[in-house]
Amino acid sequence: MGAENESAVTEFILEGFSGLDQSLQLFLSLVLLLIYLTTVIGNATIIFLVCVDHHLQTPMYFFISNLSFLEIWFTSSTSIKLFVILSSGRRTISLSSCFAQSYFYFALGCTELVLLVVMSFDRYVAICQPLHYATIMKPQLCIHLVVPTWVIGITLSTYRLVLLYKLTFCGSNKIHHFFCDNSPLFKLSCSDTSLLWKIDSVLLSLVILVSLCLTLVFYMGILFCIVHLPAASERKKAFTTCSSHLITLAIAYGSCIALYVCPSEDVSLETNRIIALLNTVLYPFLNPFIYSLRNKTVILALNEAIARATMQLFP
Repeated sequence: MGAENESAVTEFILEGFSGLDQSLQLFLSLVLLLIYLTTVIGNATIIFLVCVDHHLQTPMYFFISNLSFLEIWFTSSTSIKLFVILSSGRRTISLSSCFAQSYFYFALGCTELVLLVVMSFDRYVAICQPLHYATIMKPQLCIHLVVPTWVIGITLSTYRLVLLYKLTFCGSNKIHHFFCDNSPLFKLSCSDTSLLWKIDSVLLSLVILVSLCLTLVFYMGILFCIVHLPAASERKKAFTTCSSHLITLAIAYGSCIALYVCPSEDVSLETNRIIALLNTVLYPFLNPFIYSLRNKTVILALNEAIARATMQLFP
């Protein structure tokens, strides 16, 4: 083995979408920046409104504000670096930054999947047990559901960080992706990654499939209850809400299953990158609009907050 191949890698090069024309990459960077800023501002607005408006201080919006907080950091873990790559062409990333990005991506991703189960349970109780909703969804229960959600996501991904730091990298340092995803990162290691591959595959598949099954069970229960609602207007409203939720869930779980549960060797790297964009950019962008910003209560709270701010600035 030559000296070049034996030298230890100190940084990686994220190829991103290097095959695209430079002007197209610059255009995409502007689109990404707009989507990212909209995502962050939208989710931050939801968190602010839930904190200041007592009408939104309910279990549902407590869970949504947690989702909004999570989405800001989840999309930031990949979108900021992708923007730098597309706009300036700076593709290098240090080993520690790469490992940190990988950790936060998977930790926040696992946390979100568990949180979606909690949110579907909350909607199930609200629609199927409306008279007992306040009794069941007490503040203590909400906290007891959210805290383990964060603990599970963070704990399950901590092992990856420990194992990643034990790997050695030599030879090629080019990652064929726009972020430090597990598959292209493991392939660059000179160490034996077979155990890490197995652990990663089992745990990710477990989190994705178990959370998907539980979420579907709750939504099937919700749909069953909707069918038996007496008023046609109530059924239409509930179906509209559930269908929009299911669309975003299809994007989230569909991309996760394609990337981590049933990865295909025949799928090109470009296709994998596009699927990853659905998960890291599009899904966080849609969530504020699907779960909150279309809601009349949220719109009313936003208008009241704007009116109060206007009165203070221009008395």
